[in-house]
Amino acid sequence: MKAQTSFFLILISSLSGSQGIFLSAFFTYVPMNEQIIIGRLGEDIILPSSFERGSEVVIHWKYQDSYNSYNVHSYYKGSGHLESQDTRYANRTSLFYNEIQNGNASLFFRRLSLLDEGIYTCYVGTAIQAITNKVVLKVGVFLTPMMKYEKRNTNSFLICNVLSVYPRPIITWKMDNTPISENNMQETGSLGPFSINSTLNITGSNSSYECTIENSLLKQTWTGRWTMKDGLHKMQSEHVSLSCELVNDYFSPNQDFKVTWSRMESGISSILAYYLSSSQNTTFYESRFSWNKELKNHSDFSMNLTDLSLSDSGEYLCNISSDEYTLLTIHTVHVEPSQETASDNKGLWILVASLILVLCLILLIWKVKCCTAQIEARRSRHPADGAQRERCRVSTESTHDDNASDNAEENMVRHYFLYQTIYSIKMLL
Repeated sequence: MKAQTSFFLILISSLSGSQGIFLSAFFTYVPMNEQIIIGRLGEDIILPSSFERGSEVVIHWKYQDSYNSYNVHSYYKGSGHLESQDTRYANRTSLFYNEIQNGNASLFFRRLSLLDEGIYTCYVGTAIQAITNKVVLKVGVFLTPMMKYEKRNTNSFLICNVLSVYPRPIITWKMDNTPISENNMQETGSLGPFSINSTLNITGSNSSYECTIENSLLKQTWTGRWTMKDGLHKMQSEHVSLSCELVNDYFSPNQDFKVTWSRMESGISSILAYYLSSSQNTTFYESRFSWNKELKNHSDFSMNLTDLSLSDSGEYLCNISSDEYTLLTIHTVHVEPSQETASDNKGLWILVASLILVLCLILLIWKVKCCTAQIEARRSRHPADGAQRERCRVSTESTHDDNASDNAEENMVRHYFLYQTIYSIKMLL
């Protein structure tokens, strides 16, 4: 104890010329104590330090890394002195000047960054005492994660995404409450904060899935759950009711949350309705969509979609999210033509097919007549009387062969167009 006292007497003597500390025969040293303080990226924090009240107070806050010591904030002669303050702390630190006389040497730290992590020491000297307080500052970040459902061609994926987190989180997946491993992990930000996507292929699965992301430093956990409901088959012009209920086991009564209903089509999500609990406001983007007000007052956000059309077939997604949980519920709706519509479509198809068949027959008859006329014209160019045949030296057998050839060609043309007619009728039927 005597050695410690002598050391600080020498230290204060060396500082007394420039900082006005006087010596005292009753000067004592208080051993260093250590605290761990956890802050959040971008927020403000207080690094605590206290001492017994005394006069002629000197306060030095310093940052210590493996190689150097940096001046953070200094106070002596009744005011702050920042001439030697390191530039990284400029306009970001202050003391509680009105409370220093009461023994408060705490440092107010603004807009934390990850570079601020480390060891800080506070030296406080008075006329009768010197103390050293050590503060280990750790900085974390945990931007609320999201669970997303995506369609890529014929494949379906669940993605747990956190845009900003530090340190690296613990990510776990469960299928029907059984732990599984994810298919793909993507990470950006080599030093932090990190942006992480954890992807799971759920193509063809009707199981329930759960993703948990935990920040151990901030002791903060987020959970996302995904559930696929049984498919619904509806007729055109009917209405459909799709369930979506907030689970009290996950959401506390006073917790803010939001509800989003959307429809997935060709991999693109379009919003149908949006509800924010903090303002009790509801916004509809589809006029045929509605919520039951009485059910909504009991945290049931089941939806009704009226006057269904064939284009309403698809996947409908209900997303209930808070800072700690996300619940995704998927409904698949198949809208089929009504009997009246199917009958009308069949009659229209028969009418169109009949018109096409008539046009084809007219065209075929016209072609047959054209070909027959061409054959007759060719025959007329070969006279049939005996004198002309003699002059042309054409034998009777040769003439018979020519006539037979013409008749065969005419029959072939008729058979061809008859075949075309029968083939066209089959195609239409």
